[in-house]
Amino acid sequence: MTKKLHEPLLVVEDSNEDFRMLQRLMRRMSVQNPIHRCTNGDEVLEFLYQLGNDAYAKGEDLLNSKVALRPSVILLDLNLPGIDGRDILDRLKQDKSFKGIPIVVFTTSSNPKDIELCYQKGANGYLVKPMDALELKKTIQAFVDYWLDANTPPVLD
Repeated sequence: MTKKLHEPLLVVEDSNEDFRMLQRLMRRMSVQNPIHRCTNGDEVLEFLYQLGNDAYAKGEDLLNSKVALRPSVILLDLNLPGIDGRDILDRLKQDKSFKGIPIVVFTTSSNPKDIELCYQKGANGYLVKPMDALELKKTIQAFVDYWLDANTPPVLD
């Protein structure tokens, strides 16, 4: 299985245990994409907007810099301290600089209202975190197979 090595993944997860499990599973699946982690909504905004500000400060072409550094997909937990995942999803999908980044919600909530709200706000996928280790492995494998291997993202202007 060949991964698109140059494409980073942004994981927004406040639970250290959940993040470590996700890392372990992805390592076993030979995922070699760089994985960046944010633990709350404020960090997500700071991380994404800092990419553009760093390039601007260095006199680089802002658009090309964002394309090179921006995550190819964001795996987003909904229940975060501070700005929660629902607000992050809404903000990113309303910002023309980031709305093209696929956002896959990865949360314990199977509430139909959360699912509907996330898709209305522009989520590209919604995965419920299973409690069972085998089911979690299957869910992560499906994410990796589609979002890191099979999916072809749009070319950004």
